[in-house]
Amino acid sequence: MKKDEAEKAIRHLCRERAKERGIPHGPVDQPSFSEFKSWLSNKGYSHYLGFRSVMGPDYDAELWFDQEFKQTWRN
Repeated sequence: MKKDEAEKAIRHLCRERAKERGIPHGPVDQPSFSEFKSWLSNKGYSHYLGFRSVMGPDYDAELWFDQEFKQTWRN
């Protein structure tokens, strides 16, 4: 899988997870990336973390997650 394909999928799945859990899409809440990563695995989506990256797929996916949930201030 290519990184840009994974990014699109991860961002989409962030929104799906937010809908499923009733998480506001904004800085009101602070959803957990580790819980999201477990959710990916449980739903069979962990292959989206199988791309090549200089910093590592988890690093990039967490950055996209934080951007989707307006949590980049944590980085």
